[in-house]
Amino acid sequence: MNEYLAAVLLGVIEGLTEFLPISSTGHLLIAQHWLGARSELFTIAIQAGAIVAVSLVYRQRILQLLRGWGDPQSRDYAIKLGSAFVVTAVFGLLARALGAELPETVAPVAIALIGGGIAILLIERRIAHTPSAGQLGWAVVIAVGLAQVAAGVFPGLSRSAAAIFAAMLFGLSNRPRAAEFAFLVGIPTMFAATGYALVETWLSGKAASEAWDLLAIAFIVSAITGFAAVKWLLHFIAGHSFAPFAWYRIALGSGLLLFL
Repeated sequence: MNEYLAAVLLGVIEGLTEFLPISSTGHLLIAQHWLGARSELFTIAIQAGAIVAVSLVYRQRILQLLRGWGDPQSRDYAIKLGSAFVVTAVFGLLARALGAELPETVAPVAIALIGGGIAILLIERRIAHTPSAGQLGWAVVIAVGLAQVAAGVFPGLSRSAAAIFAAMLFGLSNRPRAAEFAFLVGIPTMFAATGYALVETWLSGKAASEAWDLLAIAFIVSAITGFAAVKWLLHFIAGHSFAPFAWYRIALGSGLLLFL
């Protein structure tokens, strides 16, 4: 397949799956099984394209937090966002130092897809019997930070799914509020991960061999499709559970284990 077309397809896959709780990294690794392997920088950096999209979707909320430092509620929310990012950064760097890397085979991704799907069904069943709560406590902050690290270590879990359901499980059971917090924490998380990958690529001497034109194409396509995906998801979860995504994960993971 033409490399430029492959980059477009990977950008579409990333944009569509970054915010749906079905694992963008997992889908990218699966797609690369047929479209050809890409560098770790490519896989991480095009996710930042989708993060540009969510930044645009939440631009008013972001401006409100930046301008509302004098308001106690806005300040508290911003501090908790920053704290969740710090938890992710500290433990993410620790995981990296211990040798955590993206898998080169599909089986670990398939297992994580199935396990994550089962977890979603169990959590949805649990919160179905609890009143919707929008309180953002410190347990949510820590849980979301650690969930993002777990998703980075085990592709297939899904960063957005792990963060959303960690928030819901630890007290923020209102789906739109949980999604908002997870998506906003993802903005500094993925930009920092991309920056780290860029520095690592430069210091390792691999920058010259990186296909920067293909990365740029996938990044832009990811941003465009990501914008549409996050707008649709926010509308969907306002009146539906995440159960359909759970069954999709289980079906996809089972199919991968059976046929690959």
